Order: sequence, then structure tokens, then C-alpha cells
Amino acid sequence: MRVLITGGAGFLGARLARTLLDRGSLAGAPISQLVLADLAAPADAALRDDRRVQVRVGDLLEQLDVLTDAPYDAVFHLASAVSAECEADFELGLRSNLDSTRALLDACRRQAMAAGRAPRFVFSSSVAVYGSDPALPLPHVVDDRTLPTPQSSYGIHKFVCEQLVADYTRKGYIDGRAARLMTVSVRPGRPNGAASSFLSGIVREPLAGQPAVCPVSPDTPVAVSSPATTVAGLMAVAEAPRDDFGGRTALNLPALTVTVQQMLDALQGVGGDAALSLVRFEPDAQIARIVGGWPARFSSARAAHLGLIPDGDFRSIVLQYVRDHAAAVTNEQARSCTG
Repeated sequence: MRVLITGGAGFLGARLARTLLDRGSLAGAPISQLVLADLAAPADAALRDDRRVQVRVGDLLEQLDVLTDAPYDAVFHLASAVSAECEADFELGLRSNLDSTRALLDACRRQAMAAGRAPRFVFSSSVAVYGSDPALPLPHVVDDRTLPTPQSSYGIHKFVCEQLVADYTRKGYIDGRAARLMTVSVRPGRPNGAASSFLSGIVREPLAGQPAVCPVSPDTPVAVSSPATTVAGLMAVAEAPRDDFGGRTALNLPALTVTVQQMLDALQGVGGDAALSLVRFEPDAQIARIVGGWPARFSSARAAHLGLIPDGDFRSIVLQYVRDHAAAVTNEQARSCTG
């Protein structure tokens, strides 16, 4: 099986790649080659050096002809410009999210028409497809039947791409599955341009002895998912039989609902007062508007049908970060929590 991950050098793409390589198969078929496409090579040397891995560095649109010179059995399309980037640079968002997705889908269509092989195509969508519209306010709990009404460019891009994936699937060009990801926390590394970036930063930076800024009120509720739970969701969506996935509409992955204050309480419980003291509040109206417009409570019956469940609590998510990224954690109390 030949598999492509766009955004393969990113945090989530690299973690997905390691999961696939560790398992050695996808949907029961052995993986012979894993192509990781991104603007930079993966930082993980073990990932780069694996004989099954091929790294393609460059702009996705510019390298697409070469990237798709041989057919794929499965594609994970994770690459995109993130929320705050899309608000700041309209053209960047259109090119990175809409144009690149349409071009990748057309490459898969050409493959299906030429070789009779429609690849399994997993698109990482987002909770940002939801928003409260004056004509259609969000319900208190979003379920699989809630109509998306995105209130940001990023959310609109994701919703448009969901519909393209559904239509290319209807036509038989791909076997498409779109999964709406919750905010992934705690992400390692440096902050990115996402409006939700602080939801990792208020944990990651204090555990490294660095100050962090929270731009929203502590009573702000958010829907989050740990890295491990998110990757498990992408794998389950990719491997689900077509009938089990349930139609062509995007599926909401499971979410843990927490307030920012509960996240800080978990940080304090793991890292003590020393960690908590490094977080300060500096309101940012734009970030608060974007994040506050996303739903925080979900009922994800389709995900549950695939055996997916949300994380149990945010403390366990913080401890997962400490275990997985011990080298980045300098807080002694946190380090002692994992033995």
C-alpha cells in the first residue's frame, strides 16, 4: 500500500506517520511506501530514515504533478493554513486551503479514471465549520445533524472542502471521508498561527518554565482532544468500512468539553503553583470572537459507532504531554508525576 500524508512534517502529520509505520499496515494492507509532503522535512530523524518513508519538500500546489506521478492507495490531507492566518491573509487562505485541496482531489480523479483505483481519501476538517448565525443560532449541544454555519474564512474553507470530498466520492473518484477535528491540545513545539494556539501554549510554556498569555476569559468553554485521541480518530475514519462510516457527510470526532479555568486547574495539579504563576491574561478581542464562536459541547454518535470516545479529563491530557515530550518539560513536579 502506498500512502500520502500532506502536512506530513507537522506535529499531527508526523504523529500519524509514526503510528502508521509502527502498525505497518492500513485497513489490513501492508504499507510499502509512506510519502510525507510538507514545506519542510520532518524533524524526527527516525521518521526520515525509515526505508518506507519518502519525504517531498515544497509548496503543495507547485509539487503536485511530481507528487502524484504514481497512484496512491490512501491519502491523508492534513495540510492547510490555520485560522488566524486565514483572517490575516485572505489570498493565502484561499490558495492553501481551497486551491490545493481542489488540485489534490483532481489528481486523485485522474488516477481513478486512468488506473481504475479510487484512493481512500481522509480530509481533516475542523470544528470551525460551526458558528452561530443570526438566522440559525447554534444549539447548546452540536450533534452529527447540526448544520454548519462557519463564521471565519478558515471554517468556510473547511466546509467547502468537505462538500468537494463528498461530491468526488459520489462520483466514484475517491473513497472520501472527512473528519472534523476538535482543538488538539497539548501540541508540542512552537506556537502556530491558529486562533486556538494558546490552548496548548498555556500548558506547554509553563511546563517549560516559560511565560504564557491567555487571550480569553477563564470561563470560556472549549472542545478539545489529545493528540493520541485525535490520531486514533483519523485512523478509525480511514479504516472504517464505507457503510460503517455512514454516508458522505463529515463526521465529528469526539470532544472533551472544558473551560480555560479547568485547563489551568489541571496545569496547577500537574505542575504546581510555579507553573500556574507563569500564565497571565491579556484579552484579545479577535481571538475571543473566533474561539468563542466555536461550539464547545458535542454529541458524536457516528464517532461512537466507530468505537471512538473522548478523553476522560484534561489532567490526563497534560500528563500525556509530559510523558510524550519529557525533554521539553523542565517543571520538576510535572516530571515526577510520570515517574
